[in-house]
Amino acid sequence: MGREIIARVQGSKSLTNRWIMLASLADGPSVLAGALKSDDTTLFADAVSQCGVHASWTAPDELTIVGCAGRPRGGSSVHLGDGGTPTRFMAAFAALADQPIVIDGSPRMRERPVAEGLAMLAQLGASIRWVEAAGRLPVVVGGLRPTGRTLAVGATSSSQFISALMMIAPWLERGLELAFAQPPTSASYLELSIAVLTRAGVPVQIERAPDGGLAAVTIGPMPTRGVHITVEPDASSAIYPIAAAALIPGMRVTVPALLRTTAQPDRGAIDALLQMGARERTVEGSTSIEHGGPLRGITTDAARWPDGALAIAAVAAAATGTTTITGLHTLRVKESDRIGAMAAELRAIGCTVCASDDAIVIDPSTRHDRAVTLHAHRDHRVAMSLATLGLHRQGISIDDPGCVAKSWPGFWDSLALFEGV
Repeated sequence: MGREIIARVQGSKSLTNRWIMLASLADGPSVLAGALKSDDTTLFADAVSQCGVHASWTAPDELTIVGCAGRPRGGSSVHLGDGGTPTRFMAAFAALADQPIVIDGSPRMRERPVAEGLAMLAQLGASIRWVEAAGRLPVVVGGLRPTGRTLAVGATSSSQFISALMMIAPWLERGLELAFAQPPTSASYLELSIAVLTRAGVPVQIERAPDGGLAAVTIGPMPTRGVHITVEPDASSAIYPIAAAALIPGMRVTVPALLRTTAQPDRGAIDALLQMGARERTVEGSTSIEHGGPLRGITTDAARWPDGALAIAAVAAAATGTTTITGLHTLRVKESDRIGAMAAELRAIGCTVCASDDAIVIDPSTRHDRAVTLHAHRDHRVAMSLATLGLHRQGISIDDPGCVAKSWPGFWDSLALFEGV
């Protein structure tokens, strides 16, 4: 093996947001070591700080939070930018407030679905008032505290509101039972929320469906105390340097402290790279992947790891044979229409791409090597995926490099480690 890069990846965005939520509601102080400081997490921490919570960055990757003991202070207006998870978590947080809180976001966030989640909060007794158009931000939440009860959950376009309900459940007078009428969307992220609640000491009862999926989740009333935890490295960010290892002959990438047994859903994208021909090395306490020869197209279901699917789509443009990625139905309503965005940019480098609401099929046999500027569509994951492909195929420029700050402000510095390999 020619060269090894030690990729020190920031803390998980998904886990940081969940711990901010729990710590903000907790009774007492919490320290989140290894927390991710990015646009999403900073906006979320700033928002709860306007509602009776004290949240401050005591180090570049350490967030100290003194919670509100389940009693947010209302009367403020908060803006969550492009953040889907922070916006939906904030809505549930605001439902516990003594006075209404106005929640708003970016023009793109105003287009994204929030109605079904707010409807679930309303069923639990929360006060919801739309400001301009029903079902779209801005929205006013709070002033009438929900008590909790059994909630039947049907088909949803996002799992984030369900995770948000789980996070406030310990502070509801009657707790919460979520009964799933059908397999929930992005169930892997609900499992991640359950893992965080369990680590915080909250008892969670799970009823499994015959196929092993979630049938019901019950969380009793149990006010939580502050915690001192270390956020593990972000699997969603780690996929980009790991994909680079799969793409570049002679390359090996090791991500310290990222366990292959992590509950983070995007570990599934690493498995997809191994299917395509990358090799895995056993390194205790870390994930280590190396180039294993020419990559081959695969057929894979990314329903449990849709964010990581964008990196696999980019890698597919450098493979031999067609790649089919299914399970992508949540990607049309993310920071961009991610299926459409990736299809357009891979076509720009000559690939033949077929896209639907749930899948993308990439035939790289028609690709060209001409210089091209690709569009990030104001989406951090589109930008990072295409930039990773640029390590293998020269002549790629990204039109909006700054959008990566949403989840990984240091991405370009990390990518620079691969220069000259």
